Amino acid sequence: MEIIQLHPEIGAEIRGVSMADVANDDNAYRAVRAAFEEHSVLVFRNQPVEDKIQVGFSAKFGPLETAKVASLGEGTPFSILTNVDPVTRELVPPTHKEALRAKANQLWHTDSSFRETPALASVLSARTIPGVGGETEFVSQRASWNRLSASLRAKLSNCYAWHSYAHSRGKIDPGLASQREQNALPPACWRMRWRNPVNGRDALYIASHTGGIEGMEDKEALTLIDELMAISTAPGHSYEHVWRNGDFVMWDNRATMHRGRPWPMDKVRYMIRTTIAASDADGVSEMRPPHHPRKAA
Repeated sequence: MEIIQLHPEIGAEIRGVSMADVANDDNAYRAVRAAFEEHSVLVFRNQPVEDKIQVGFSAKFGPLETAKVASLGEGTPFSILTNVDPVTRELVPPTHKEALRAKANQLWHTDSSFRETPALASVLSARTIPGVGGETEFVSQRASWNRLSASLRAKLSNCYAWHSYAHSRGKIDPGLASQREQNALPPACWRMRWRNPVNGRDALYIASHTGGIEGMEDKEALTLIDELMAISTAPGHSYEHVWRNGDFVMWDNRATMHRGRPWPMDKVRYMIRTTIAASDADGVSEMRPPHHPRKAA
């Protein structure tokens, strides 16, 4: 296996080992898992773009989430990200829910931080790419953590933040998160520092879903969150993946943030994501508050 580093802080391309190899061979899996723990974002090129390969590869790393309520792919392992209406097969207008969701996905975030069980990793495949735009951009939250002052790191190590699907969607449109989605996805509270149990490296755990900090007034909390987001996403610290046919990208949701980039909405973009749920072996137990916090408003 060959590992080609893509950015000084984050990302590597994997060559010489296919996704099917990882699904079917324990030695290949262990080598790729070690690269995942080290580089946080892995790129596989020239892969057969098939559902069974994506599921087989993803399931090697842990149990798969089911796509959330009211989403394309609901109840299956596949989250479908597209600007094509699944009924009419036509491109959606700018006010359509899927177009607004695409805008929400252009906010910096980490997947499933608003769930009762957060995500270990996501695997995204390019099924139809627009030819211009639509890149996916990543930042290392380990590097972000290390750029913080020692005193702020000490403070955040014992802070817990609220993550809400409705909060991030409300930044795009107040009605984007339906009542059904809000009922199914109540806010979740997580430590703001995620320590990788394999290598002991710390990462700042925030996202566009982060709308409050336990024990802190809302105004103070939102100001701090905005400051941390600015530090995390400062120019020069991101890897931008330009999609090609046959690409799969895997990333560590514990140690990264990402965002989709805009593309001309008269061009089809069709992507499929599988998401691997985190477990105590991935550090979840240390992320939970030591007490049951108040329910966020």
